[in-house]
Amino acid sequence: MGSGEGGSTHFNELRRGNPKMSPALLSKRLRSLERAGVVRRTVDHGRAAYTLTECGMELRPVVEGLGAWGVRWIGELGEADLDPHLLMWDIKRTVPLDAWPRARTVVAFRFADVSPQVARWWLCVADGAIDVCDFDPGFEVTAQVDIGLRTLTEIWRGDTSWLQALRADRVTVTGPAQVRTAVPTWLGQSALAAVARPA
Repeated sequence: MGSGEGGSTHFNELRRGNPKMSPALLSKRLRSLERAGVVRRTVDHGRAAYTLTECGMELRPVVEGLGAWGVRWIGELGEADLDPHLLMWDIKRTVPLDAWPRARTVVAFRFADVSPQVARWWLCVADGAIDVCDFDPGFEVTAQVDIGLRTLTEIWRGDTSWLQALRADRVTVTGPAQVRTAVPTWLGQSALAAVARPA
């Protein structure tokens, strides 16, 4: 949910970020949150946007706390926890855009351990904005990342690092040498990667 920090604000964005929720259920949930005063719905040029209210913003530490708790205490991820839609949308939401080149930059991902229908993804950054695509956007690819969904999820969560995954041949980045070195910096890790785990 948007607040100027990279969150989604429009219905279709929210729907793409919640692929397991039907449009009808998402609409119902948004109406409930609006009635509760957590989100505000505005319409601009016929397009509805949802933003957090002051009440909703106050929930941020609670949601972040639940995320930290999950990373700290829900050890190894099961197969049902691995979802390329959710992972790529979380990456889109929090990727460090300032680290990316100013020219259009496209990083293509190929997951070897998922069904072909969800195995290809593209992150496109241009003009300070980022988009994630599950179809080829038709732009020149700057770098190709071949990786398992589990490995990228573990990197994103902070269970392992980019360097460890590269050294263990769990990820291959194809492109010019300067780009191969930059890709881990461009992608970074989730804000929750810094959460301390129990010994």
